[in-house]
Amino acid sequence: MDAPLAKVDRAALRAQLLAEFERTVDAVVDAVDSAPAGRVIRDSEEPARVALDRFRCQVYEAVLQAKVEAAEAAFPPSGQCGDRPPAAP
Repeated sequence: MDAPLAKVDRAALRAQLLAEFERTVDAVVDAVDSAPAGRVIRDSEEPARVALDRFRCQVYEAVLQAKVEAAEAAFPPSGQCGDRPPAAP
């Protein structure tokens, strides 16, 4: 049976994505705030969807990258040909 992959560091991921989350919230609020009265949903829905979709993609890509990095860190580096000590005479 395959061993489970290393877990993602959630706290580090949260810290990495916090600024992007704040930009996304600002973009959604800007879309809603800039829509004229009577057209709030019609004029803000698409820009909000685009901002939220972009964030969704960024989160998913960051999680996948963190998973790859965690898995790579779990394996010790392989020895290189030149890493062996010279043979004694």
